[in-house]
Amino acid sequence: MNTPLLEQWRAAWEPALAAWSRFTRLRDARLCQTTMEAAREGLQGSFAMIRLRDQSVVVDLQSVRELGLQDYAVEILAHEIGHHILAPATAADQFRLVARLRRALPTLEAHAPMVGNLYTDLYINDRLQRQAGLRMADIYRRLQAHHQLTNHSKVWLLYMRIYEELWKLPRGDLGGGAADDAIDTDAWLGARLIRVYARDWMDGAGRFATLLLPYLVEGQDQAQEFSRMFDTRDAAEGCEPAGGQQIEPGELEPAIHPVHDPRISGLENETQQEAGADQQGGQTREPFEYGEILKASGVKLSEEQIAIRYYRERALPHLISFPKMPAPSTDRLQLEGVEAWQIGDPLEQIDWLQSVIQSPRPIPGITTVQRRYGPDGVRPPKPMPIDLDMYVDSSGSMPDPRQRTSYLALAGAIIGLSALRAGSRVQVTLWSGKNQFMSTDGFTRNEDEVLGILTGFYGGATCFPIHKLRDTFKSKRACRTHILMISDDGITTMFDQDERGNDGWSIAATALKNGDAGGTMALNIPTDWAQGEPSWYQRAYKDLKRARSEQDWQIHAIAKFEDLVEFARAFSRRHYAPNSAPQKEHP
Repeated sequence: MNTPLLEQWRAAWEPALAAWSRFTRLRDARLCQTTMEAAREGLQGSFAMIRLRDQSVVVDLQSVRELGLQDYAVEILAHEIGHHILAPATAADQFRLVARLRRALPTLEAHAPMVGNLYTDLYINDRLQRQAGLRMADIYRRLQAHHQLTNHSKVWLLYMRIYEELWKLPRGDLGGGAADDAIDTDAWLGARLIRVYARDWMDGAGRFATLLLPYLVEGQDQAQEFSRMFDTRDAAEGCEPAGGQQIEPGELEPAIHPVHDPRISGLENETQQEAGADQQGGQTREPFEYGEILKASGVKLSEEQIAIRYYRERALPHLISFPKMPAPSTDRLQLEGVEAWQIGDPLEQIDWLQSVIQSPRPIPGITTVQRRYGPDGVRPPKPMPIDLDMYVDSSGSMPDPRQRTSYLALAGAIIGLSALRAGSRVQVTLWSGKNQFMSTDGFTRNEDEVLGILTGFYGGATCFPIHKLRDTFKSKRACRTHILMISDDGITTMFDQDERGNDGWSIAATALKNGDAGGTMALNIPTDWAQGEPSWYQRAYKDLKRARSEQDWQIHAIAKFEDLVEFARAFSRRHYAPNSAPQKEHP
């Protein structure tokens, strides 16, 4: 049912867009007449929110009425539009902002989303108040009037004093009247920060967090105090920000207090040189940190889904290119039929048999015909892909892929995804101690299923699932299959006896025979393992030598796990890149 308030806010949408530019276009705002209706749109706690997934603005008109903000439709809608236009604008920028704020809020990382919201609000409101002439200050006066807490936190006092500084308002006009001299000084620095970093607001985020940090430490429940204004809480829900694994240049730069920033204070400072000490980027964040930033940005995923996204994105730069279908061959001609032979055409081109069949008495130029040829449109046969059966060690000597970077999981992702690109089917088995193994449901073309197994973890003992290899290759497979082991010297447990008393050596030989595409081992062992001095590992190395000489296993020694990435790149190109010859390996 349309109400006067709903119609009033609908009419305010175009003026709100025009506050930014007459060319600004967004889908119409979702104006919910009740809090219940707003909750169905995902709005909880605040009276408005943005959704970066579909570039939407959602407003709870019932809460607007309760707060006495009915007459500020243009201001509130323009503010929400500002989050889409200016900051954070995209899910990727929301991720980057939270990542920077977390580094500047040691032990208080949980406050990063709220601090990010307050920070971006300052830029948006300052621009709308000063350049668009909207009544943003009046909104805070109304919110101050409806504030239910008797004592404000110092964060609130500082935040309101920053607005009072920005807009040259009398002290206490927006609720910052109880601020002491220290808060006044920080408010001046905060206002300067907003003006100085207006064009590169991302670079000033860490400084703003450092300014707020001493006030956040005091422990009051600021989240509750600012909850009605928290309109970016779930902004990135449903989004897939890409590139979040890489730490961008400047993110590791120590966040300095605004008083030490000459751009803000106007004073030369010795710490300026130190601040630029760590400008390099390109480092990769660990999976647990990546997951925490995603959650803080409003992206709601399970631990498994986060791990899958992390390793898929890290594997992408190393994958083979997508195979291309060759164009039809044009260097050969094929017979398409016959056509009339005309006077002047070469005499030897006359097809006399066809000419006589058409007329027993050939008349040159009238009944004579010649053969017509055209390009051969037959495509060369598509190469038959080689399936992949991959076994990845997950014993106690391996890292948990969901906490730290696991180069075993990353190498498996690079190889598995490359094989899927080439049209192969992949079976992955993660194994550790006795009866500790998980596997895809046979050979699959499902990326998530492959990555889901690779990012699992046991951390137990070492006992290769011999029965899995035995059952997979108990008979010759319809498609040739390469067998790949990623492990360390513990892989030699595959040559023990299985639960039926069968010899592991015989099972491995049968698997290689029925797979008919060879076997590879990528093992974290010394590169001179074959010539090394006698040691505790010699029994394992003796088994590996036997596997290489008797069964033709191709053994690659990986000195450190990081080298698995290069191995995976080379393996993928050798077996699955276009024009590769996926045969048995020959070093």
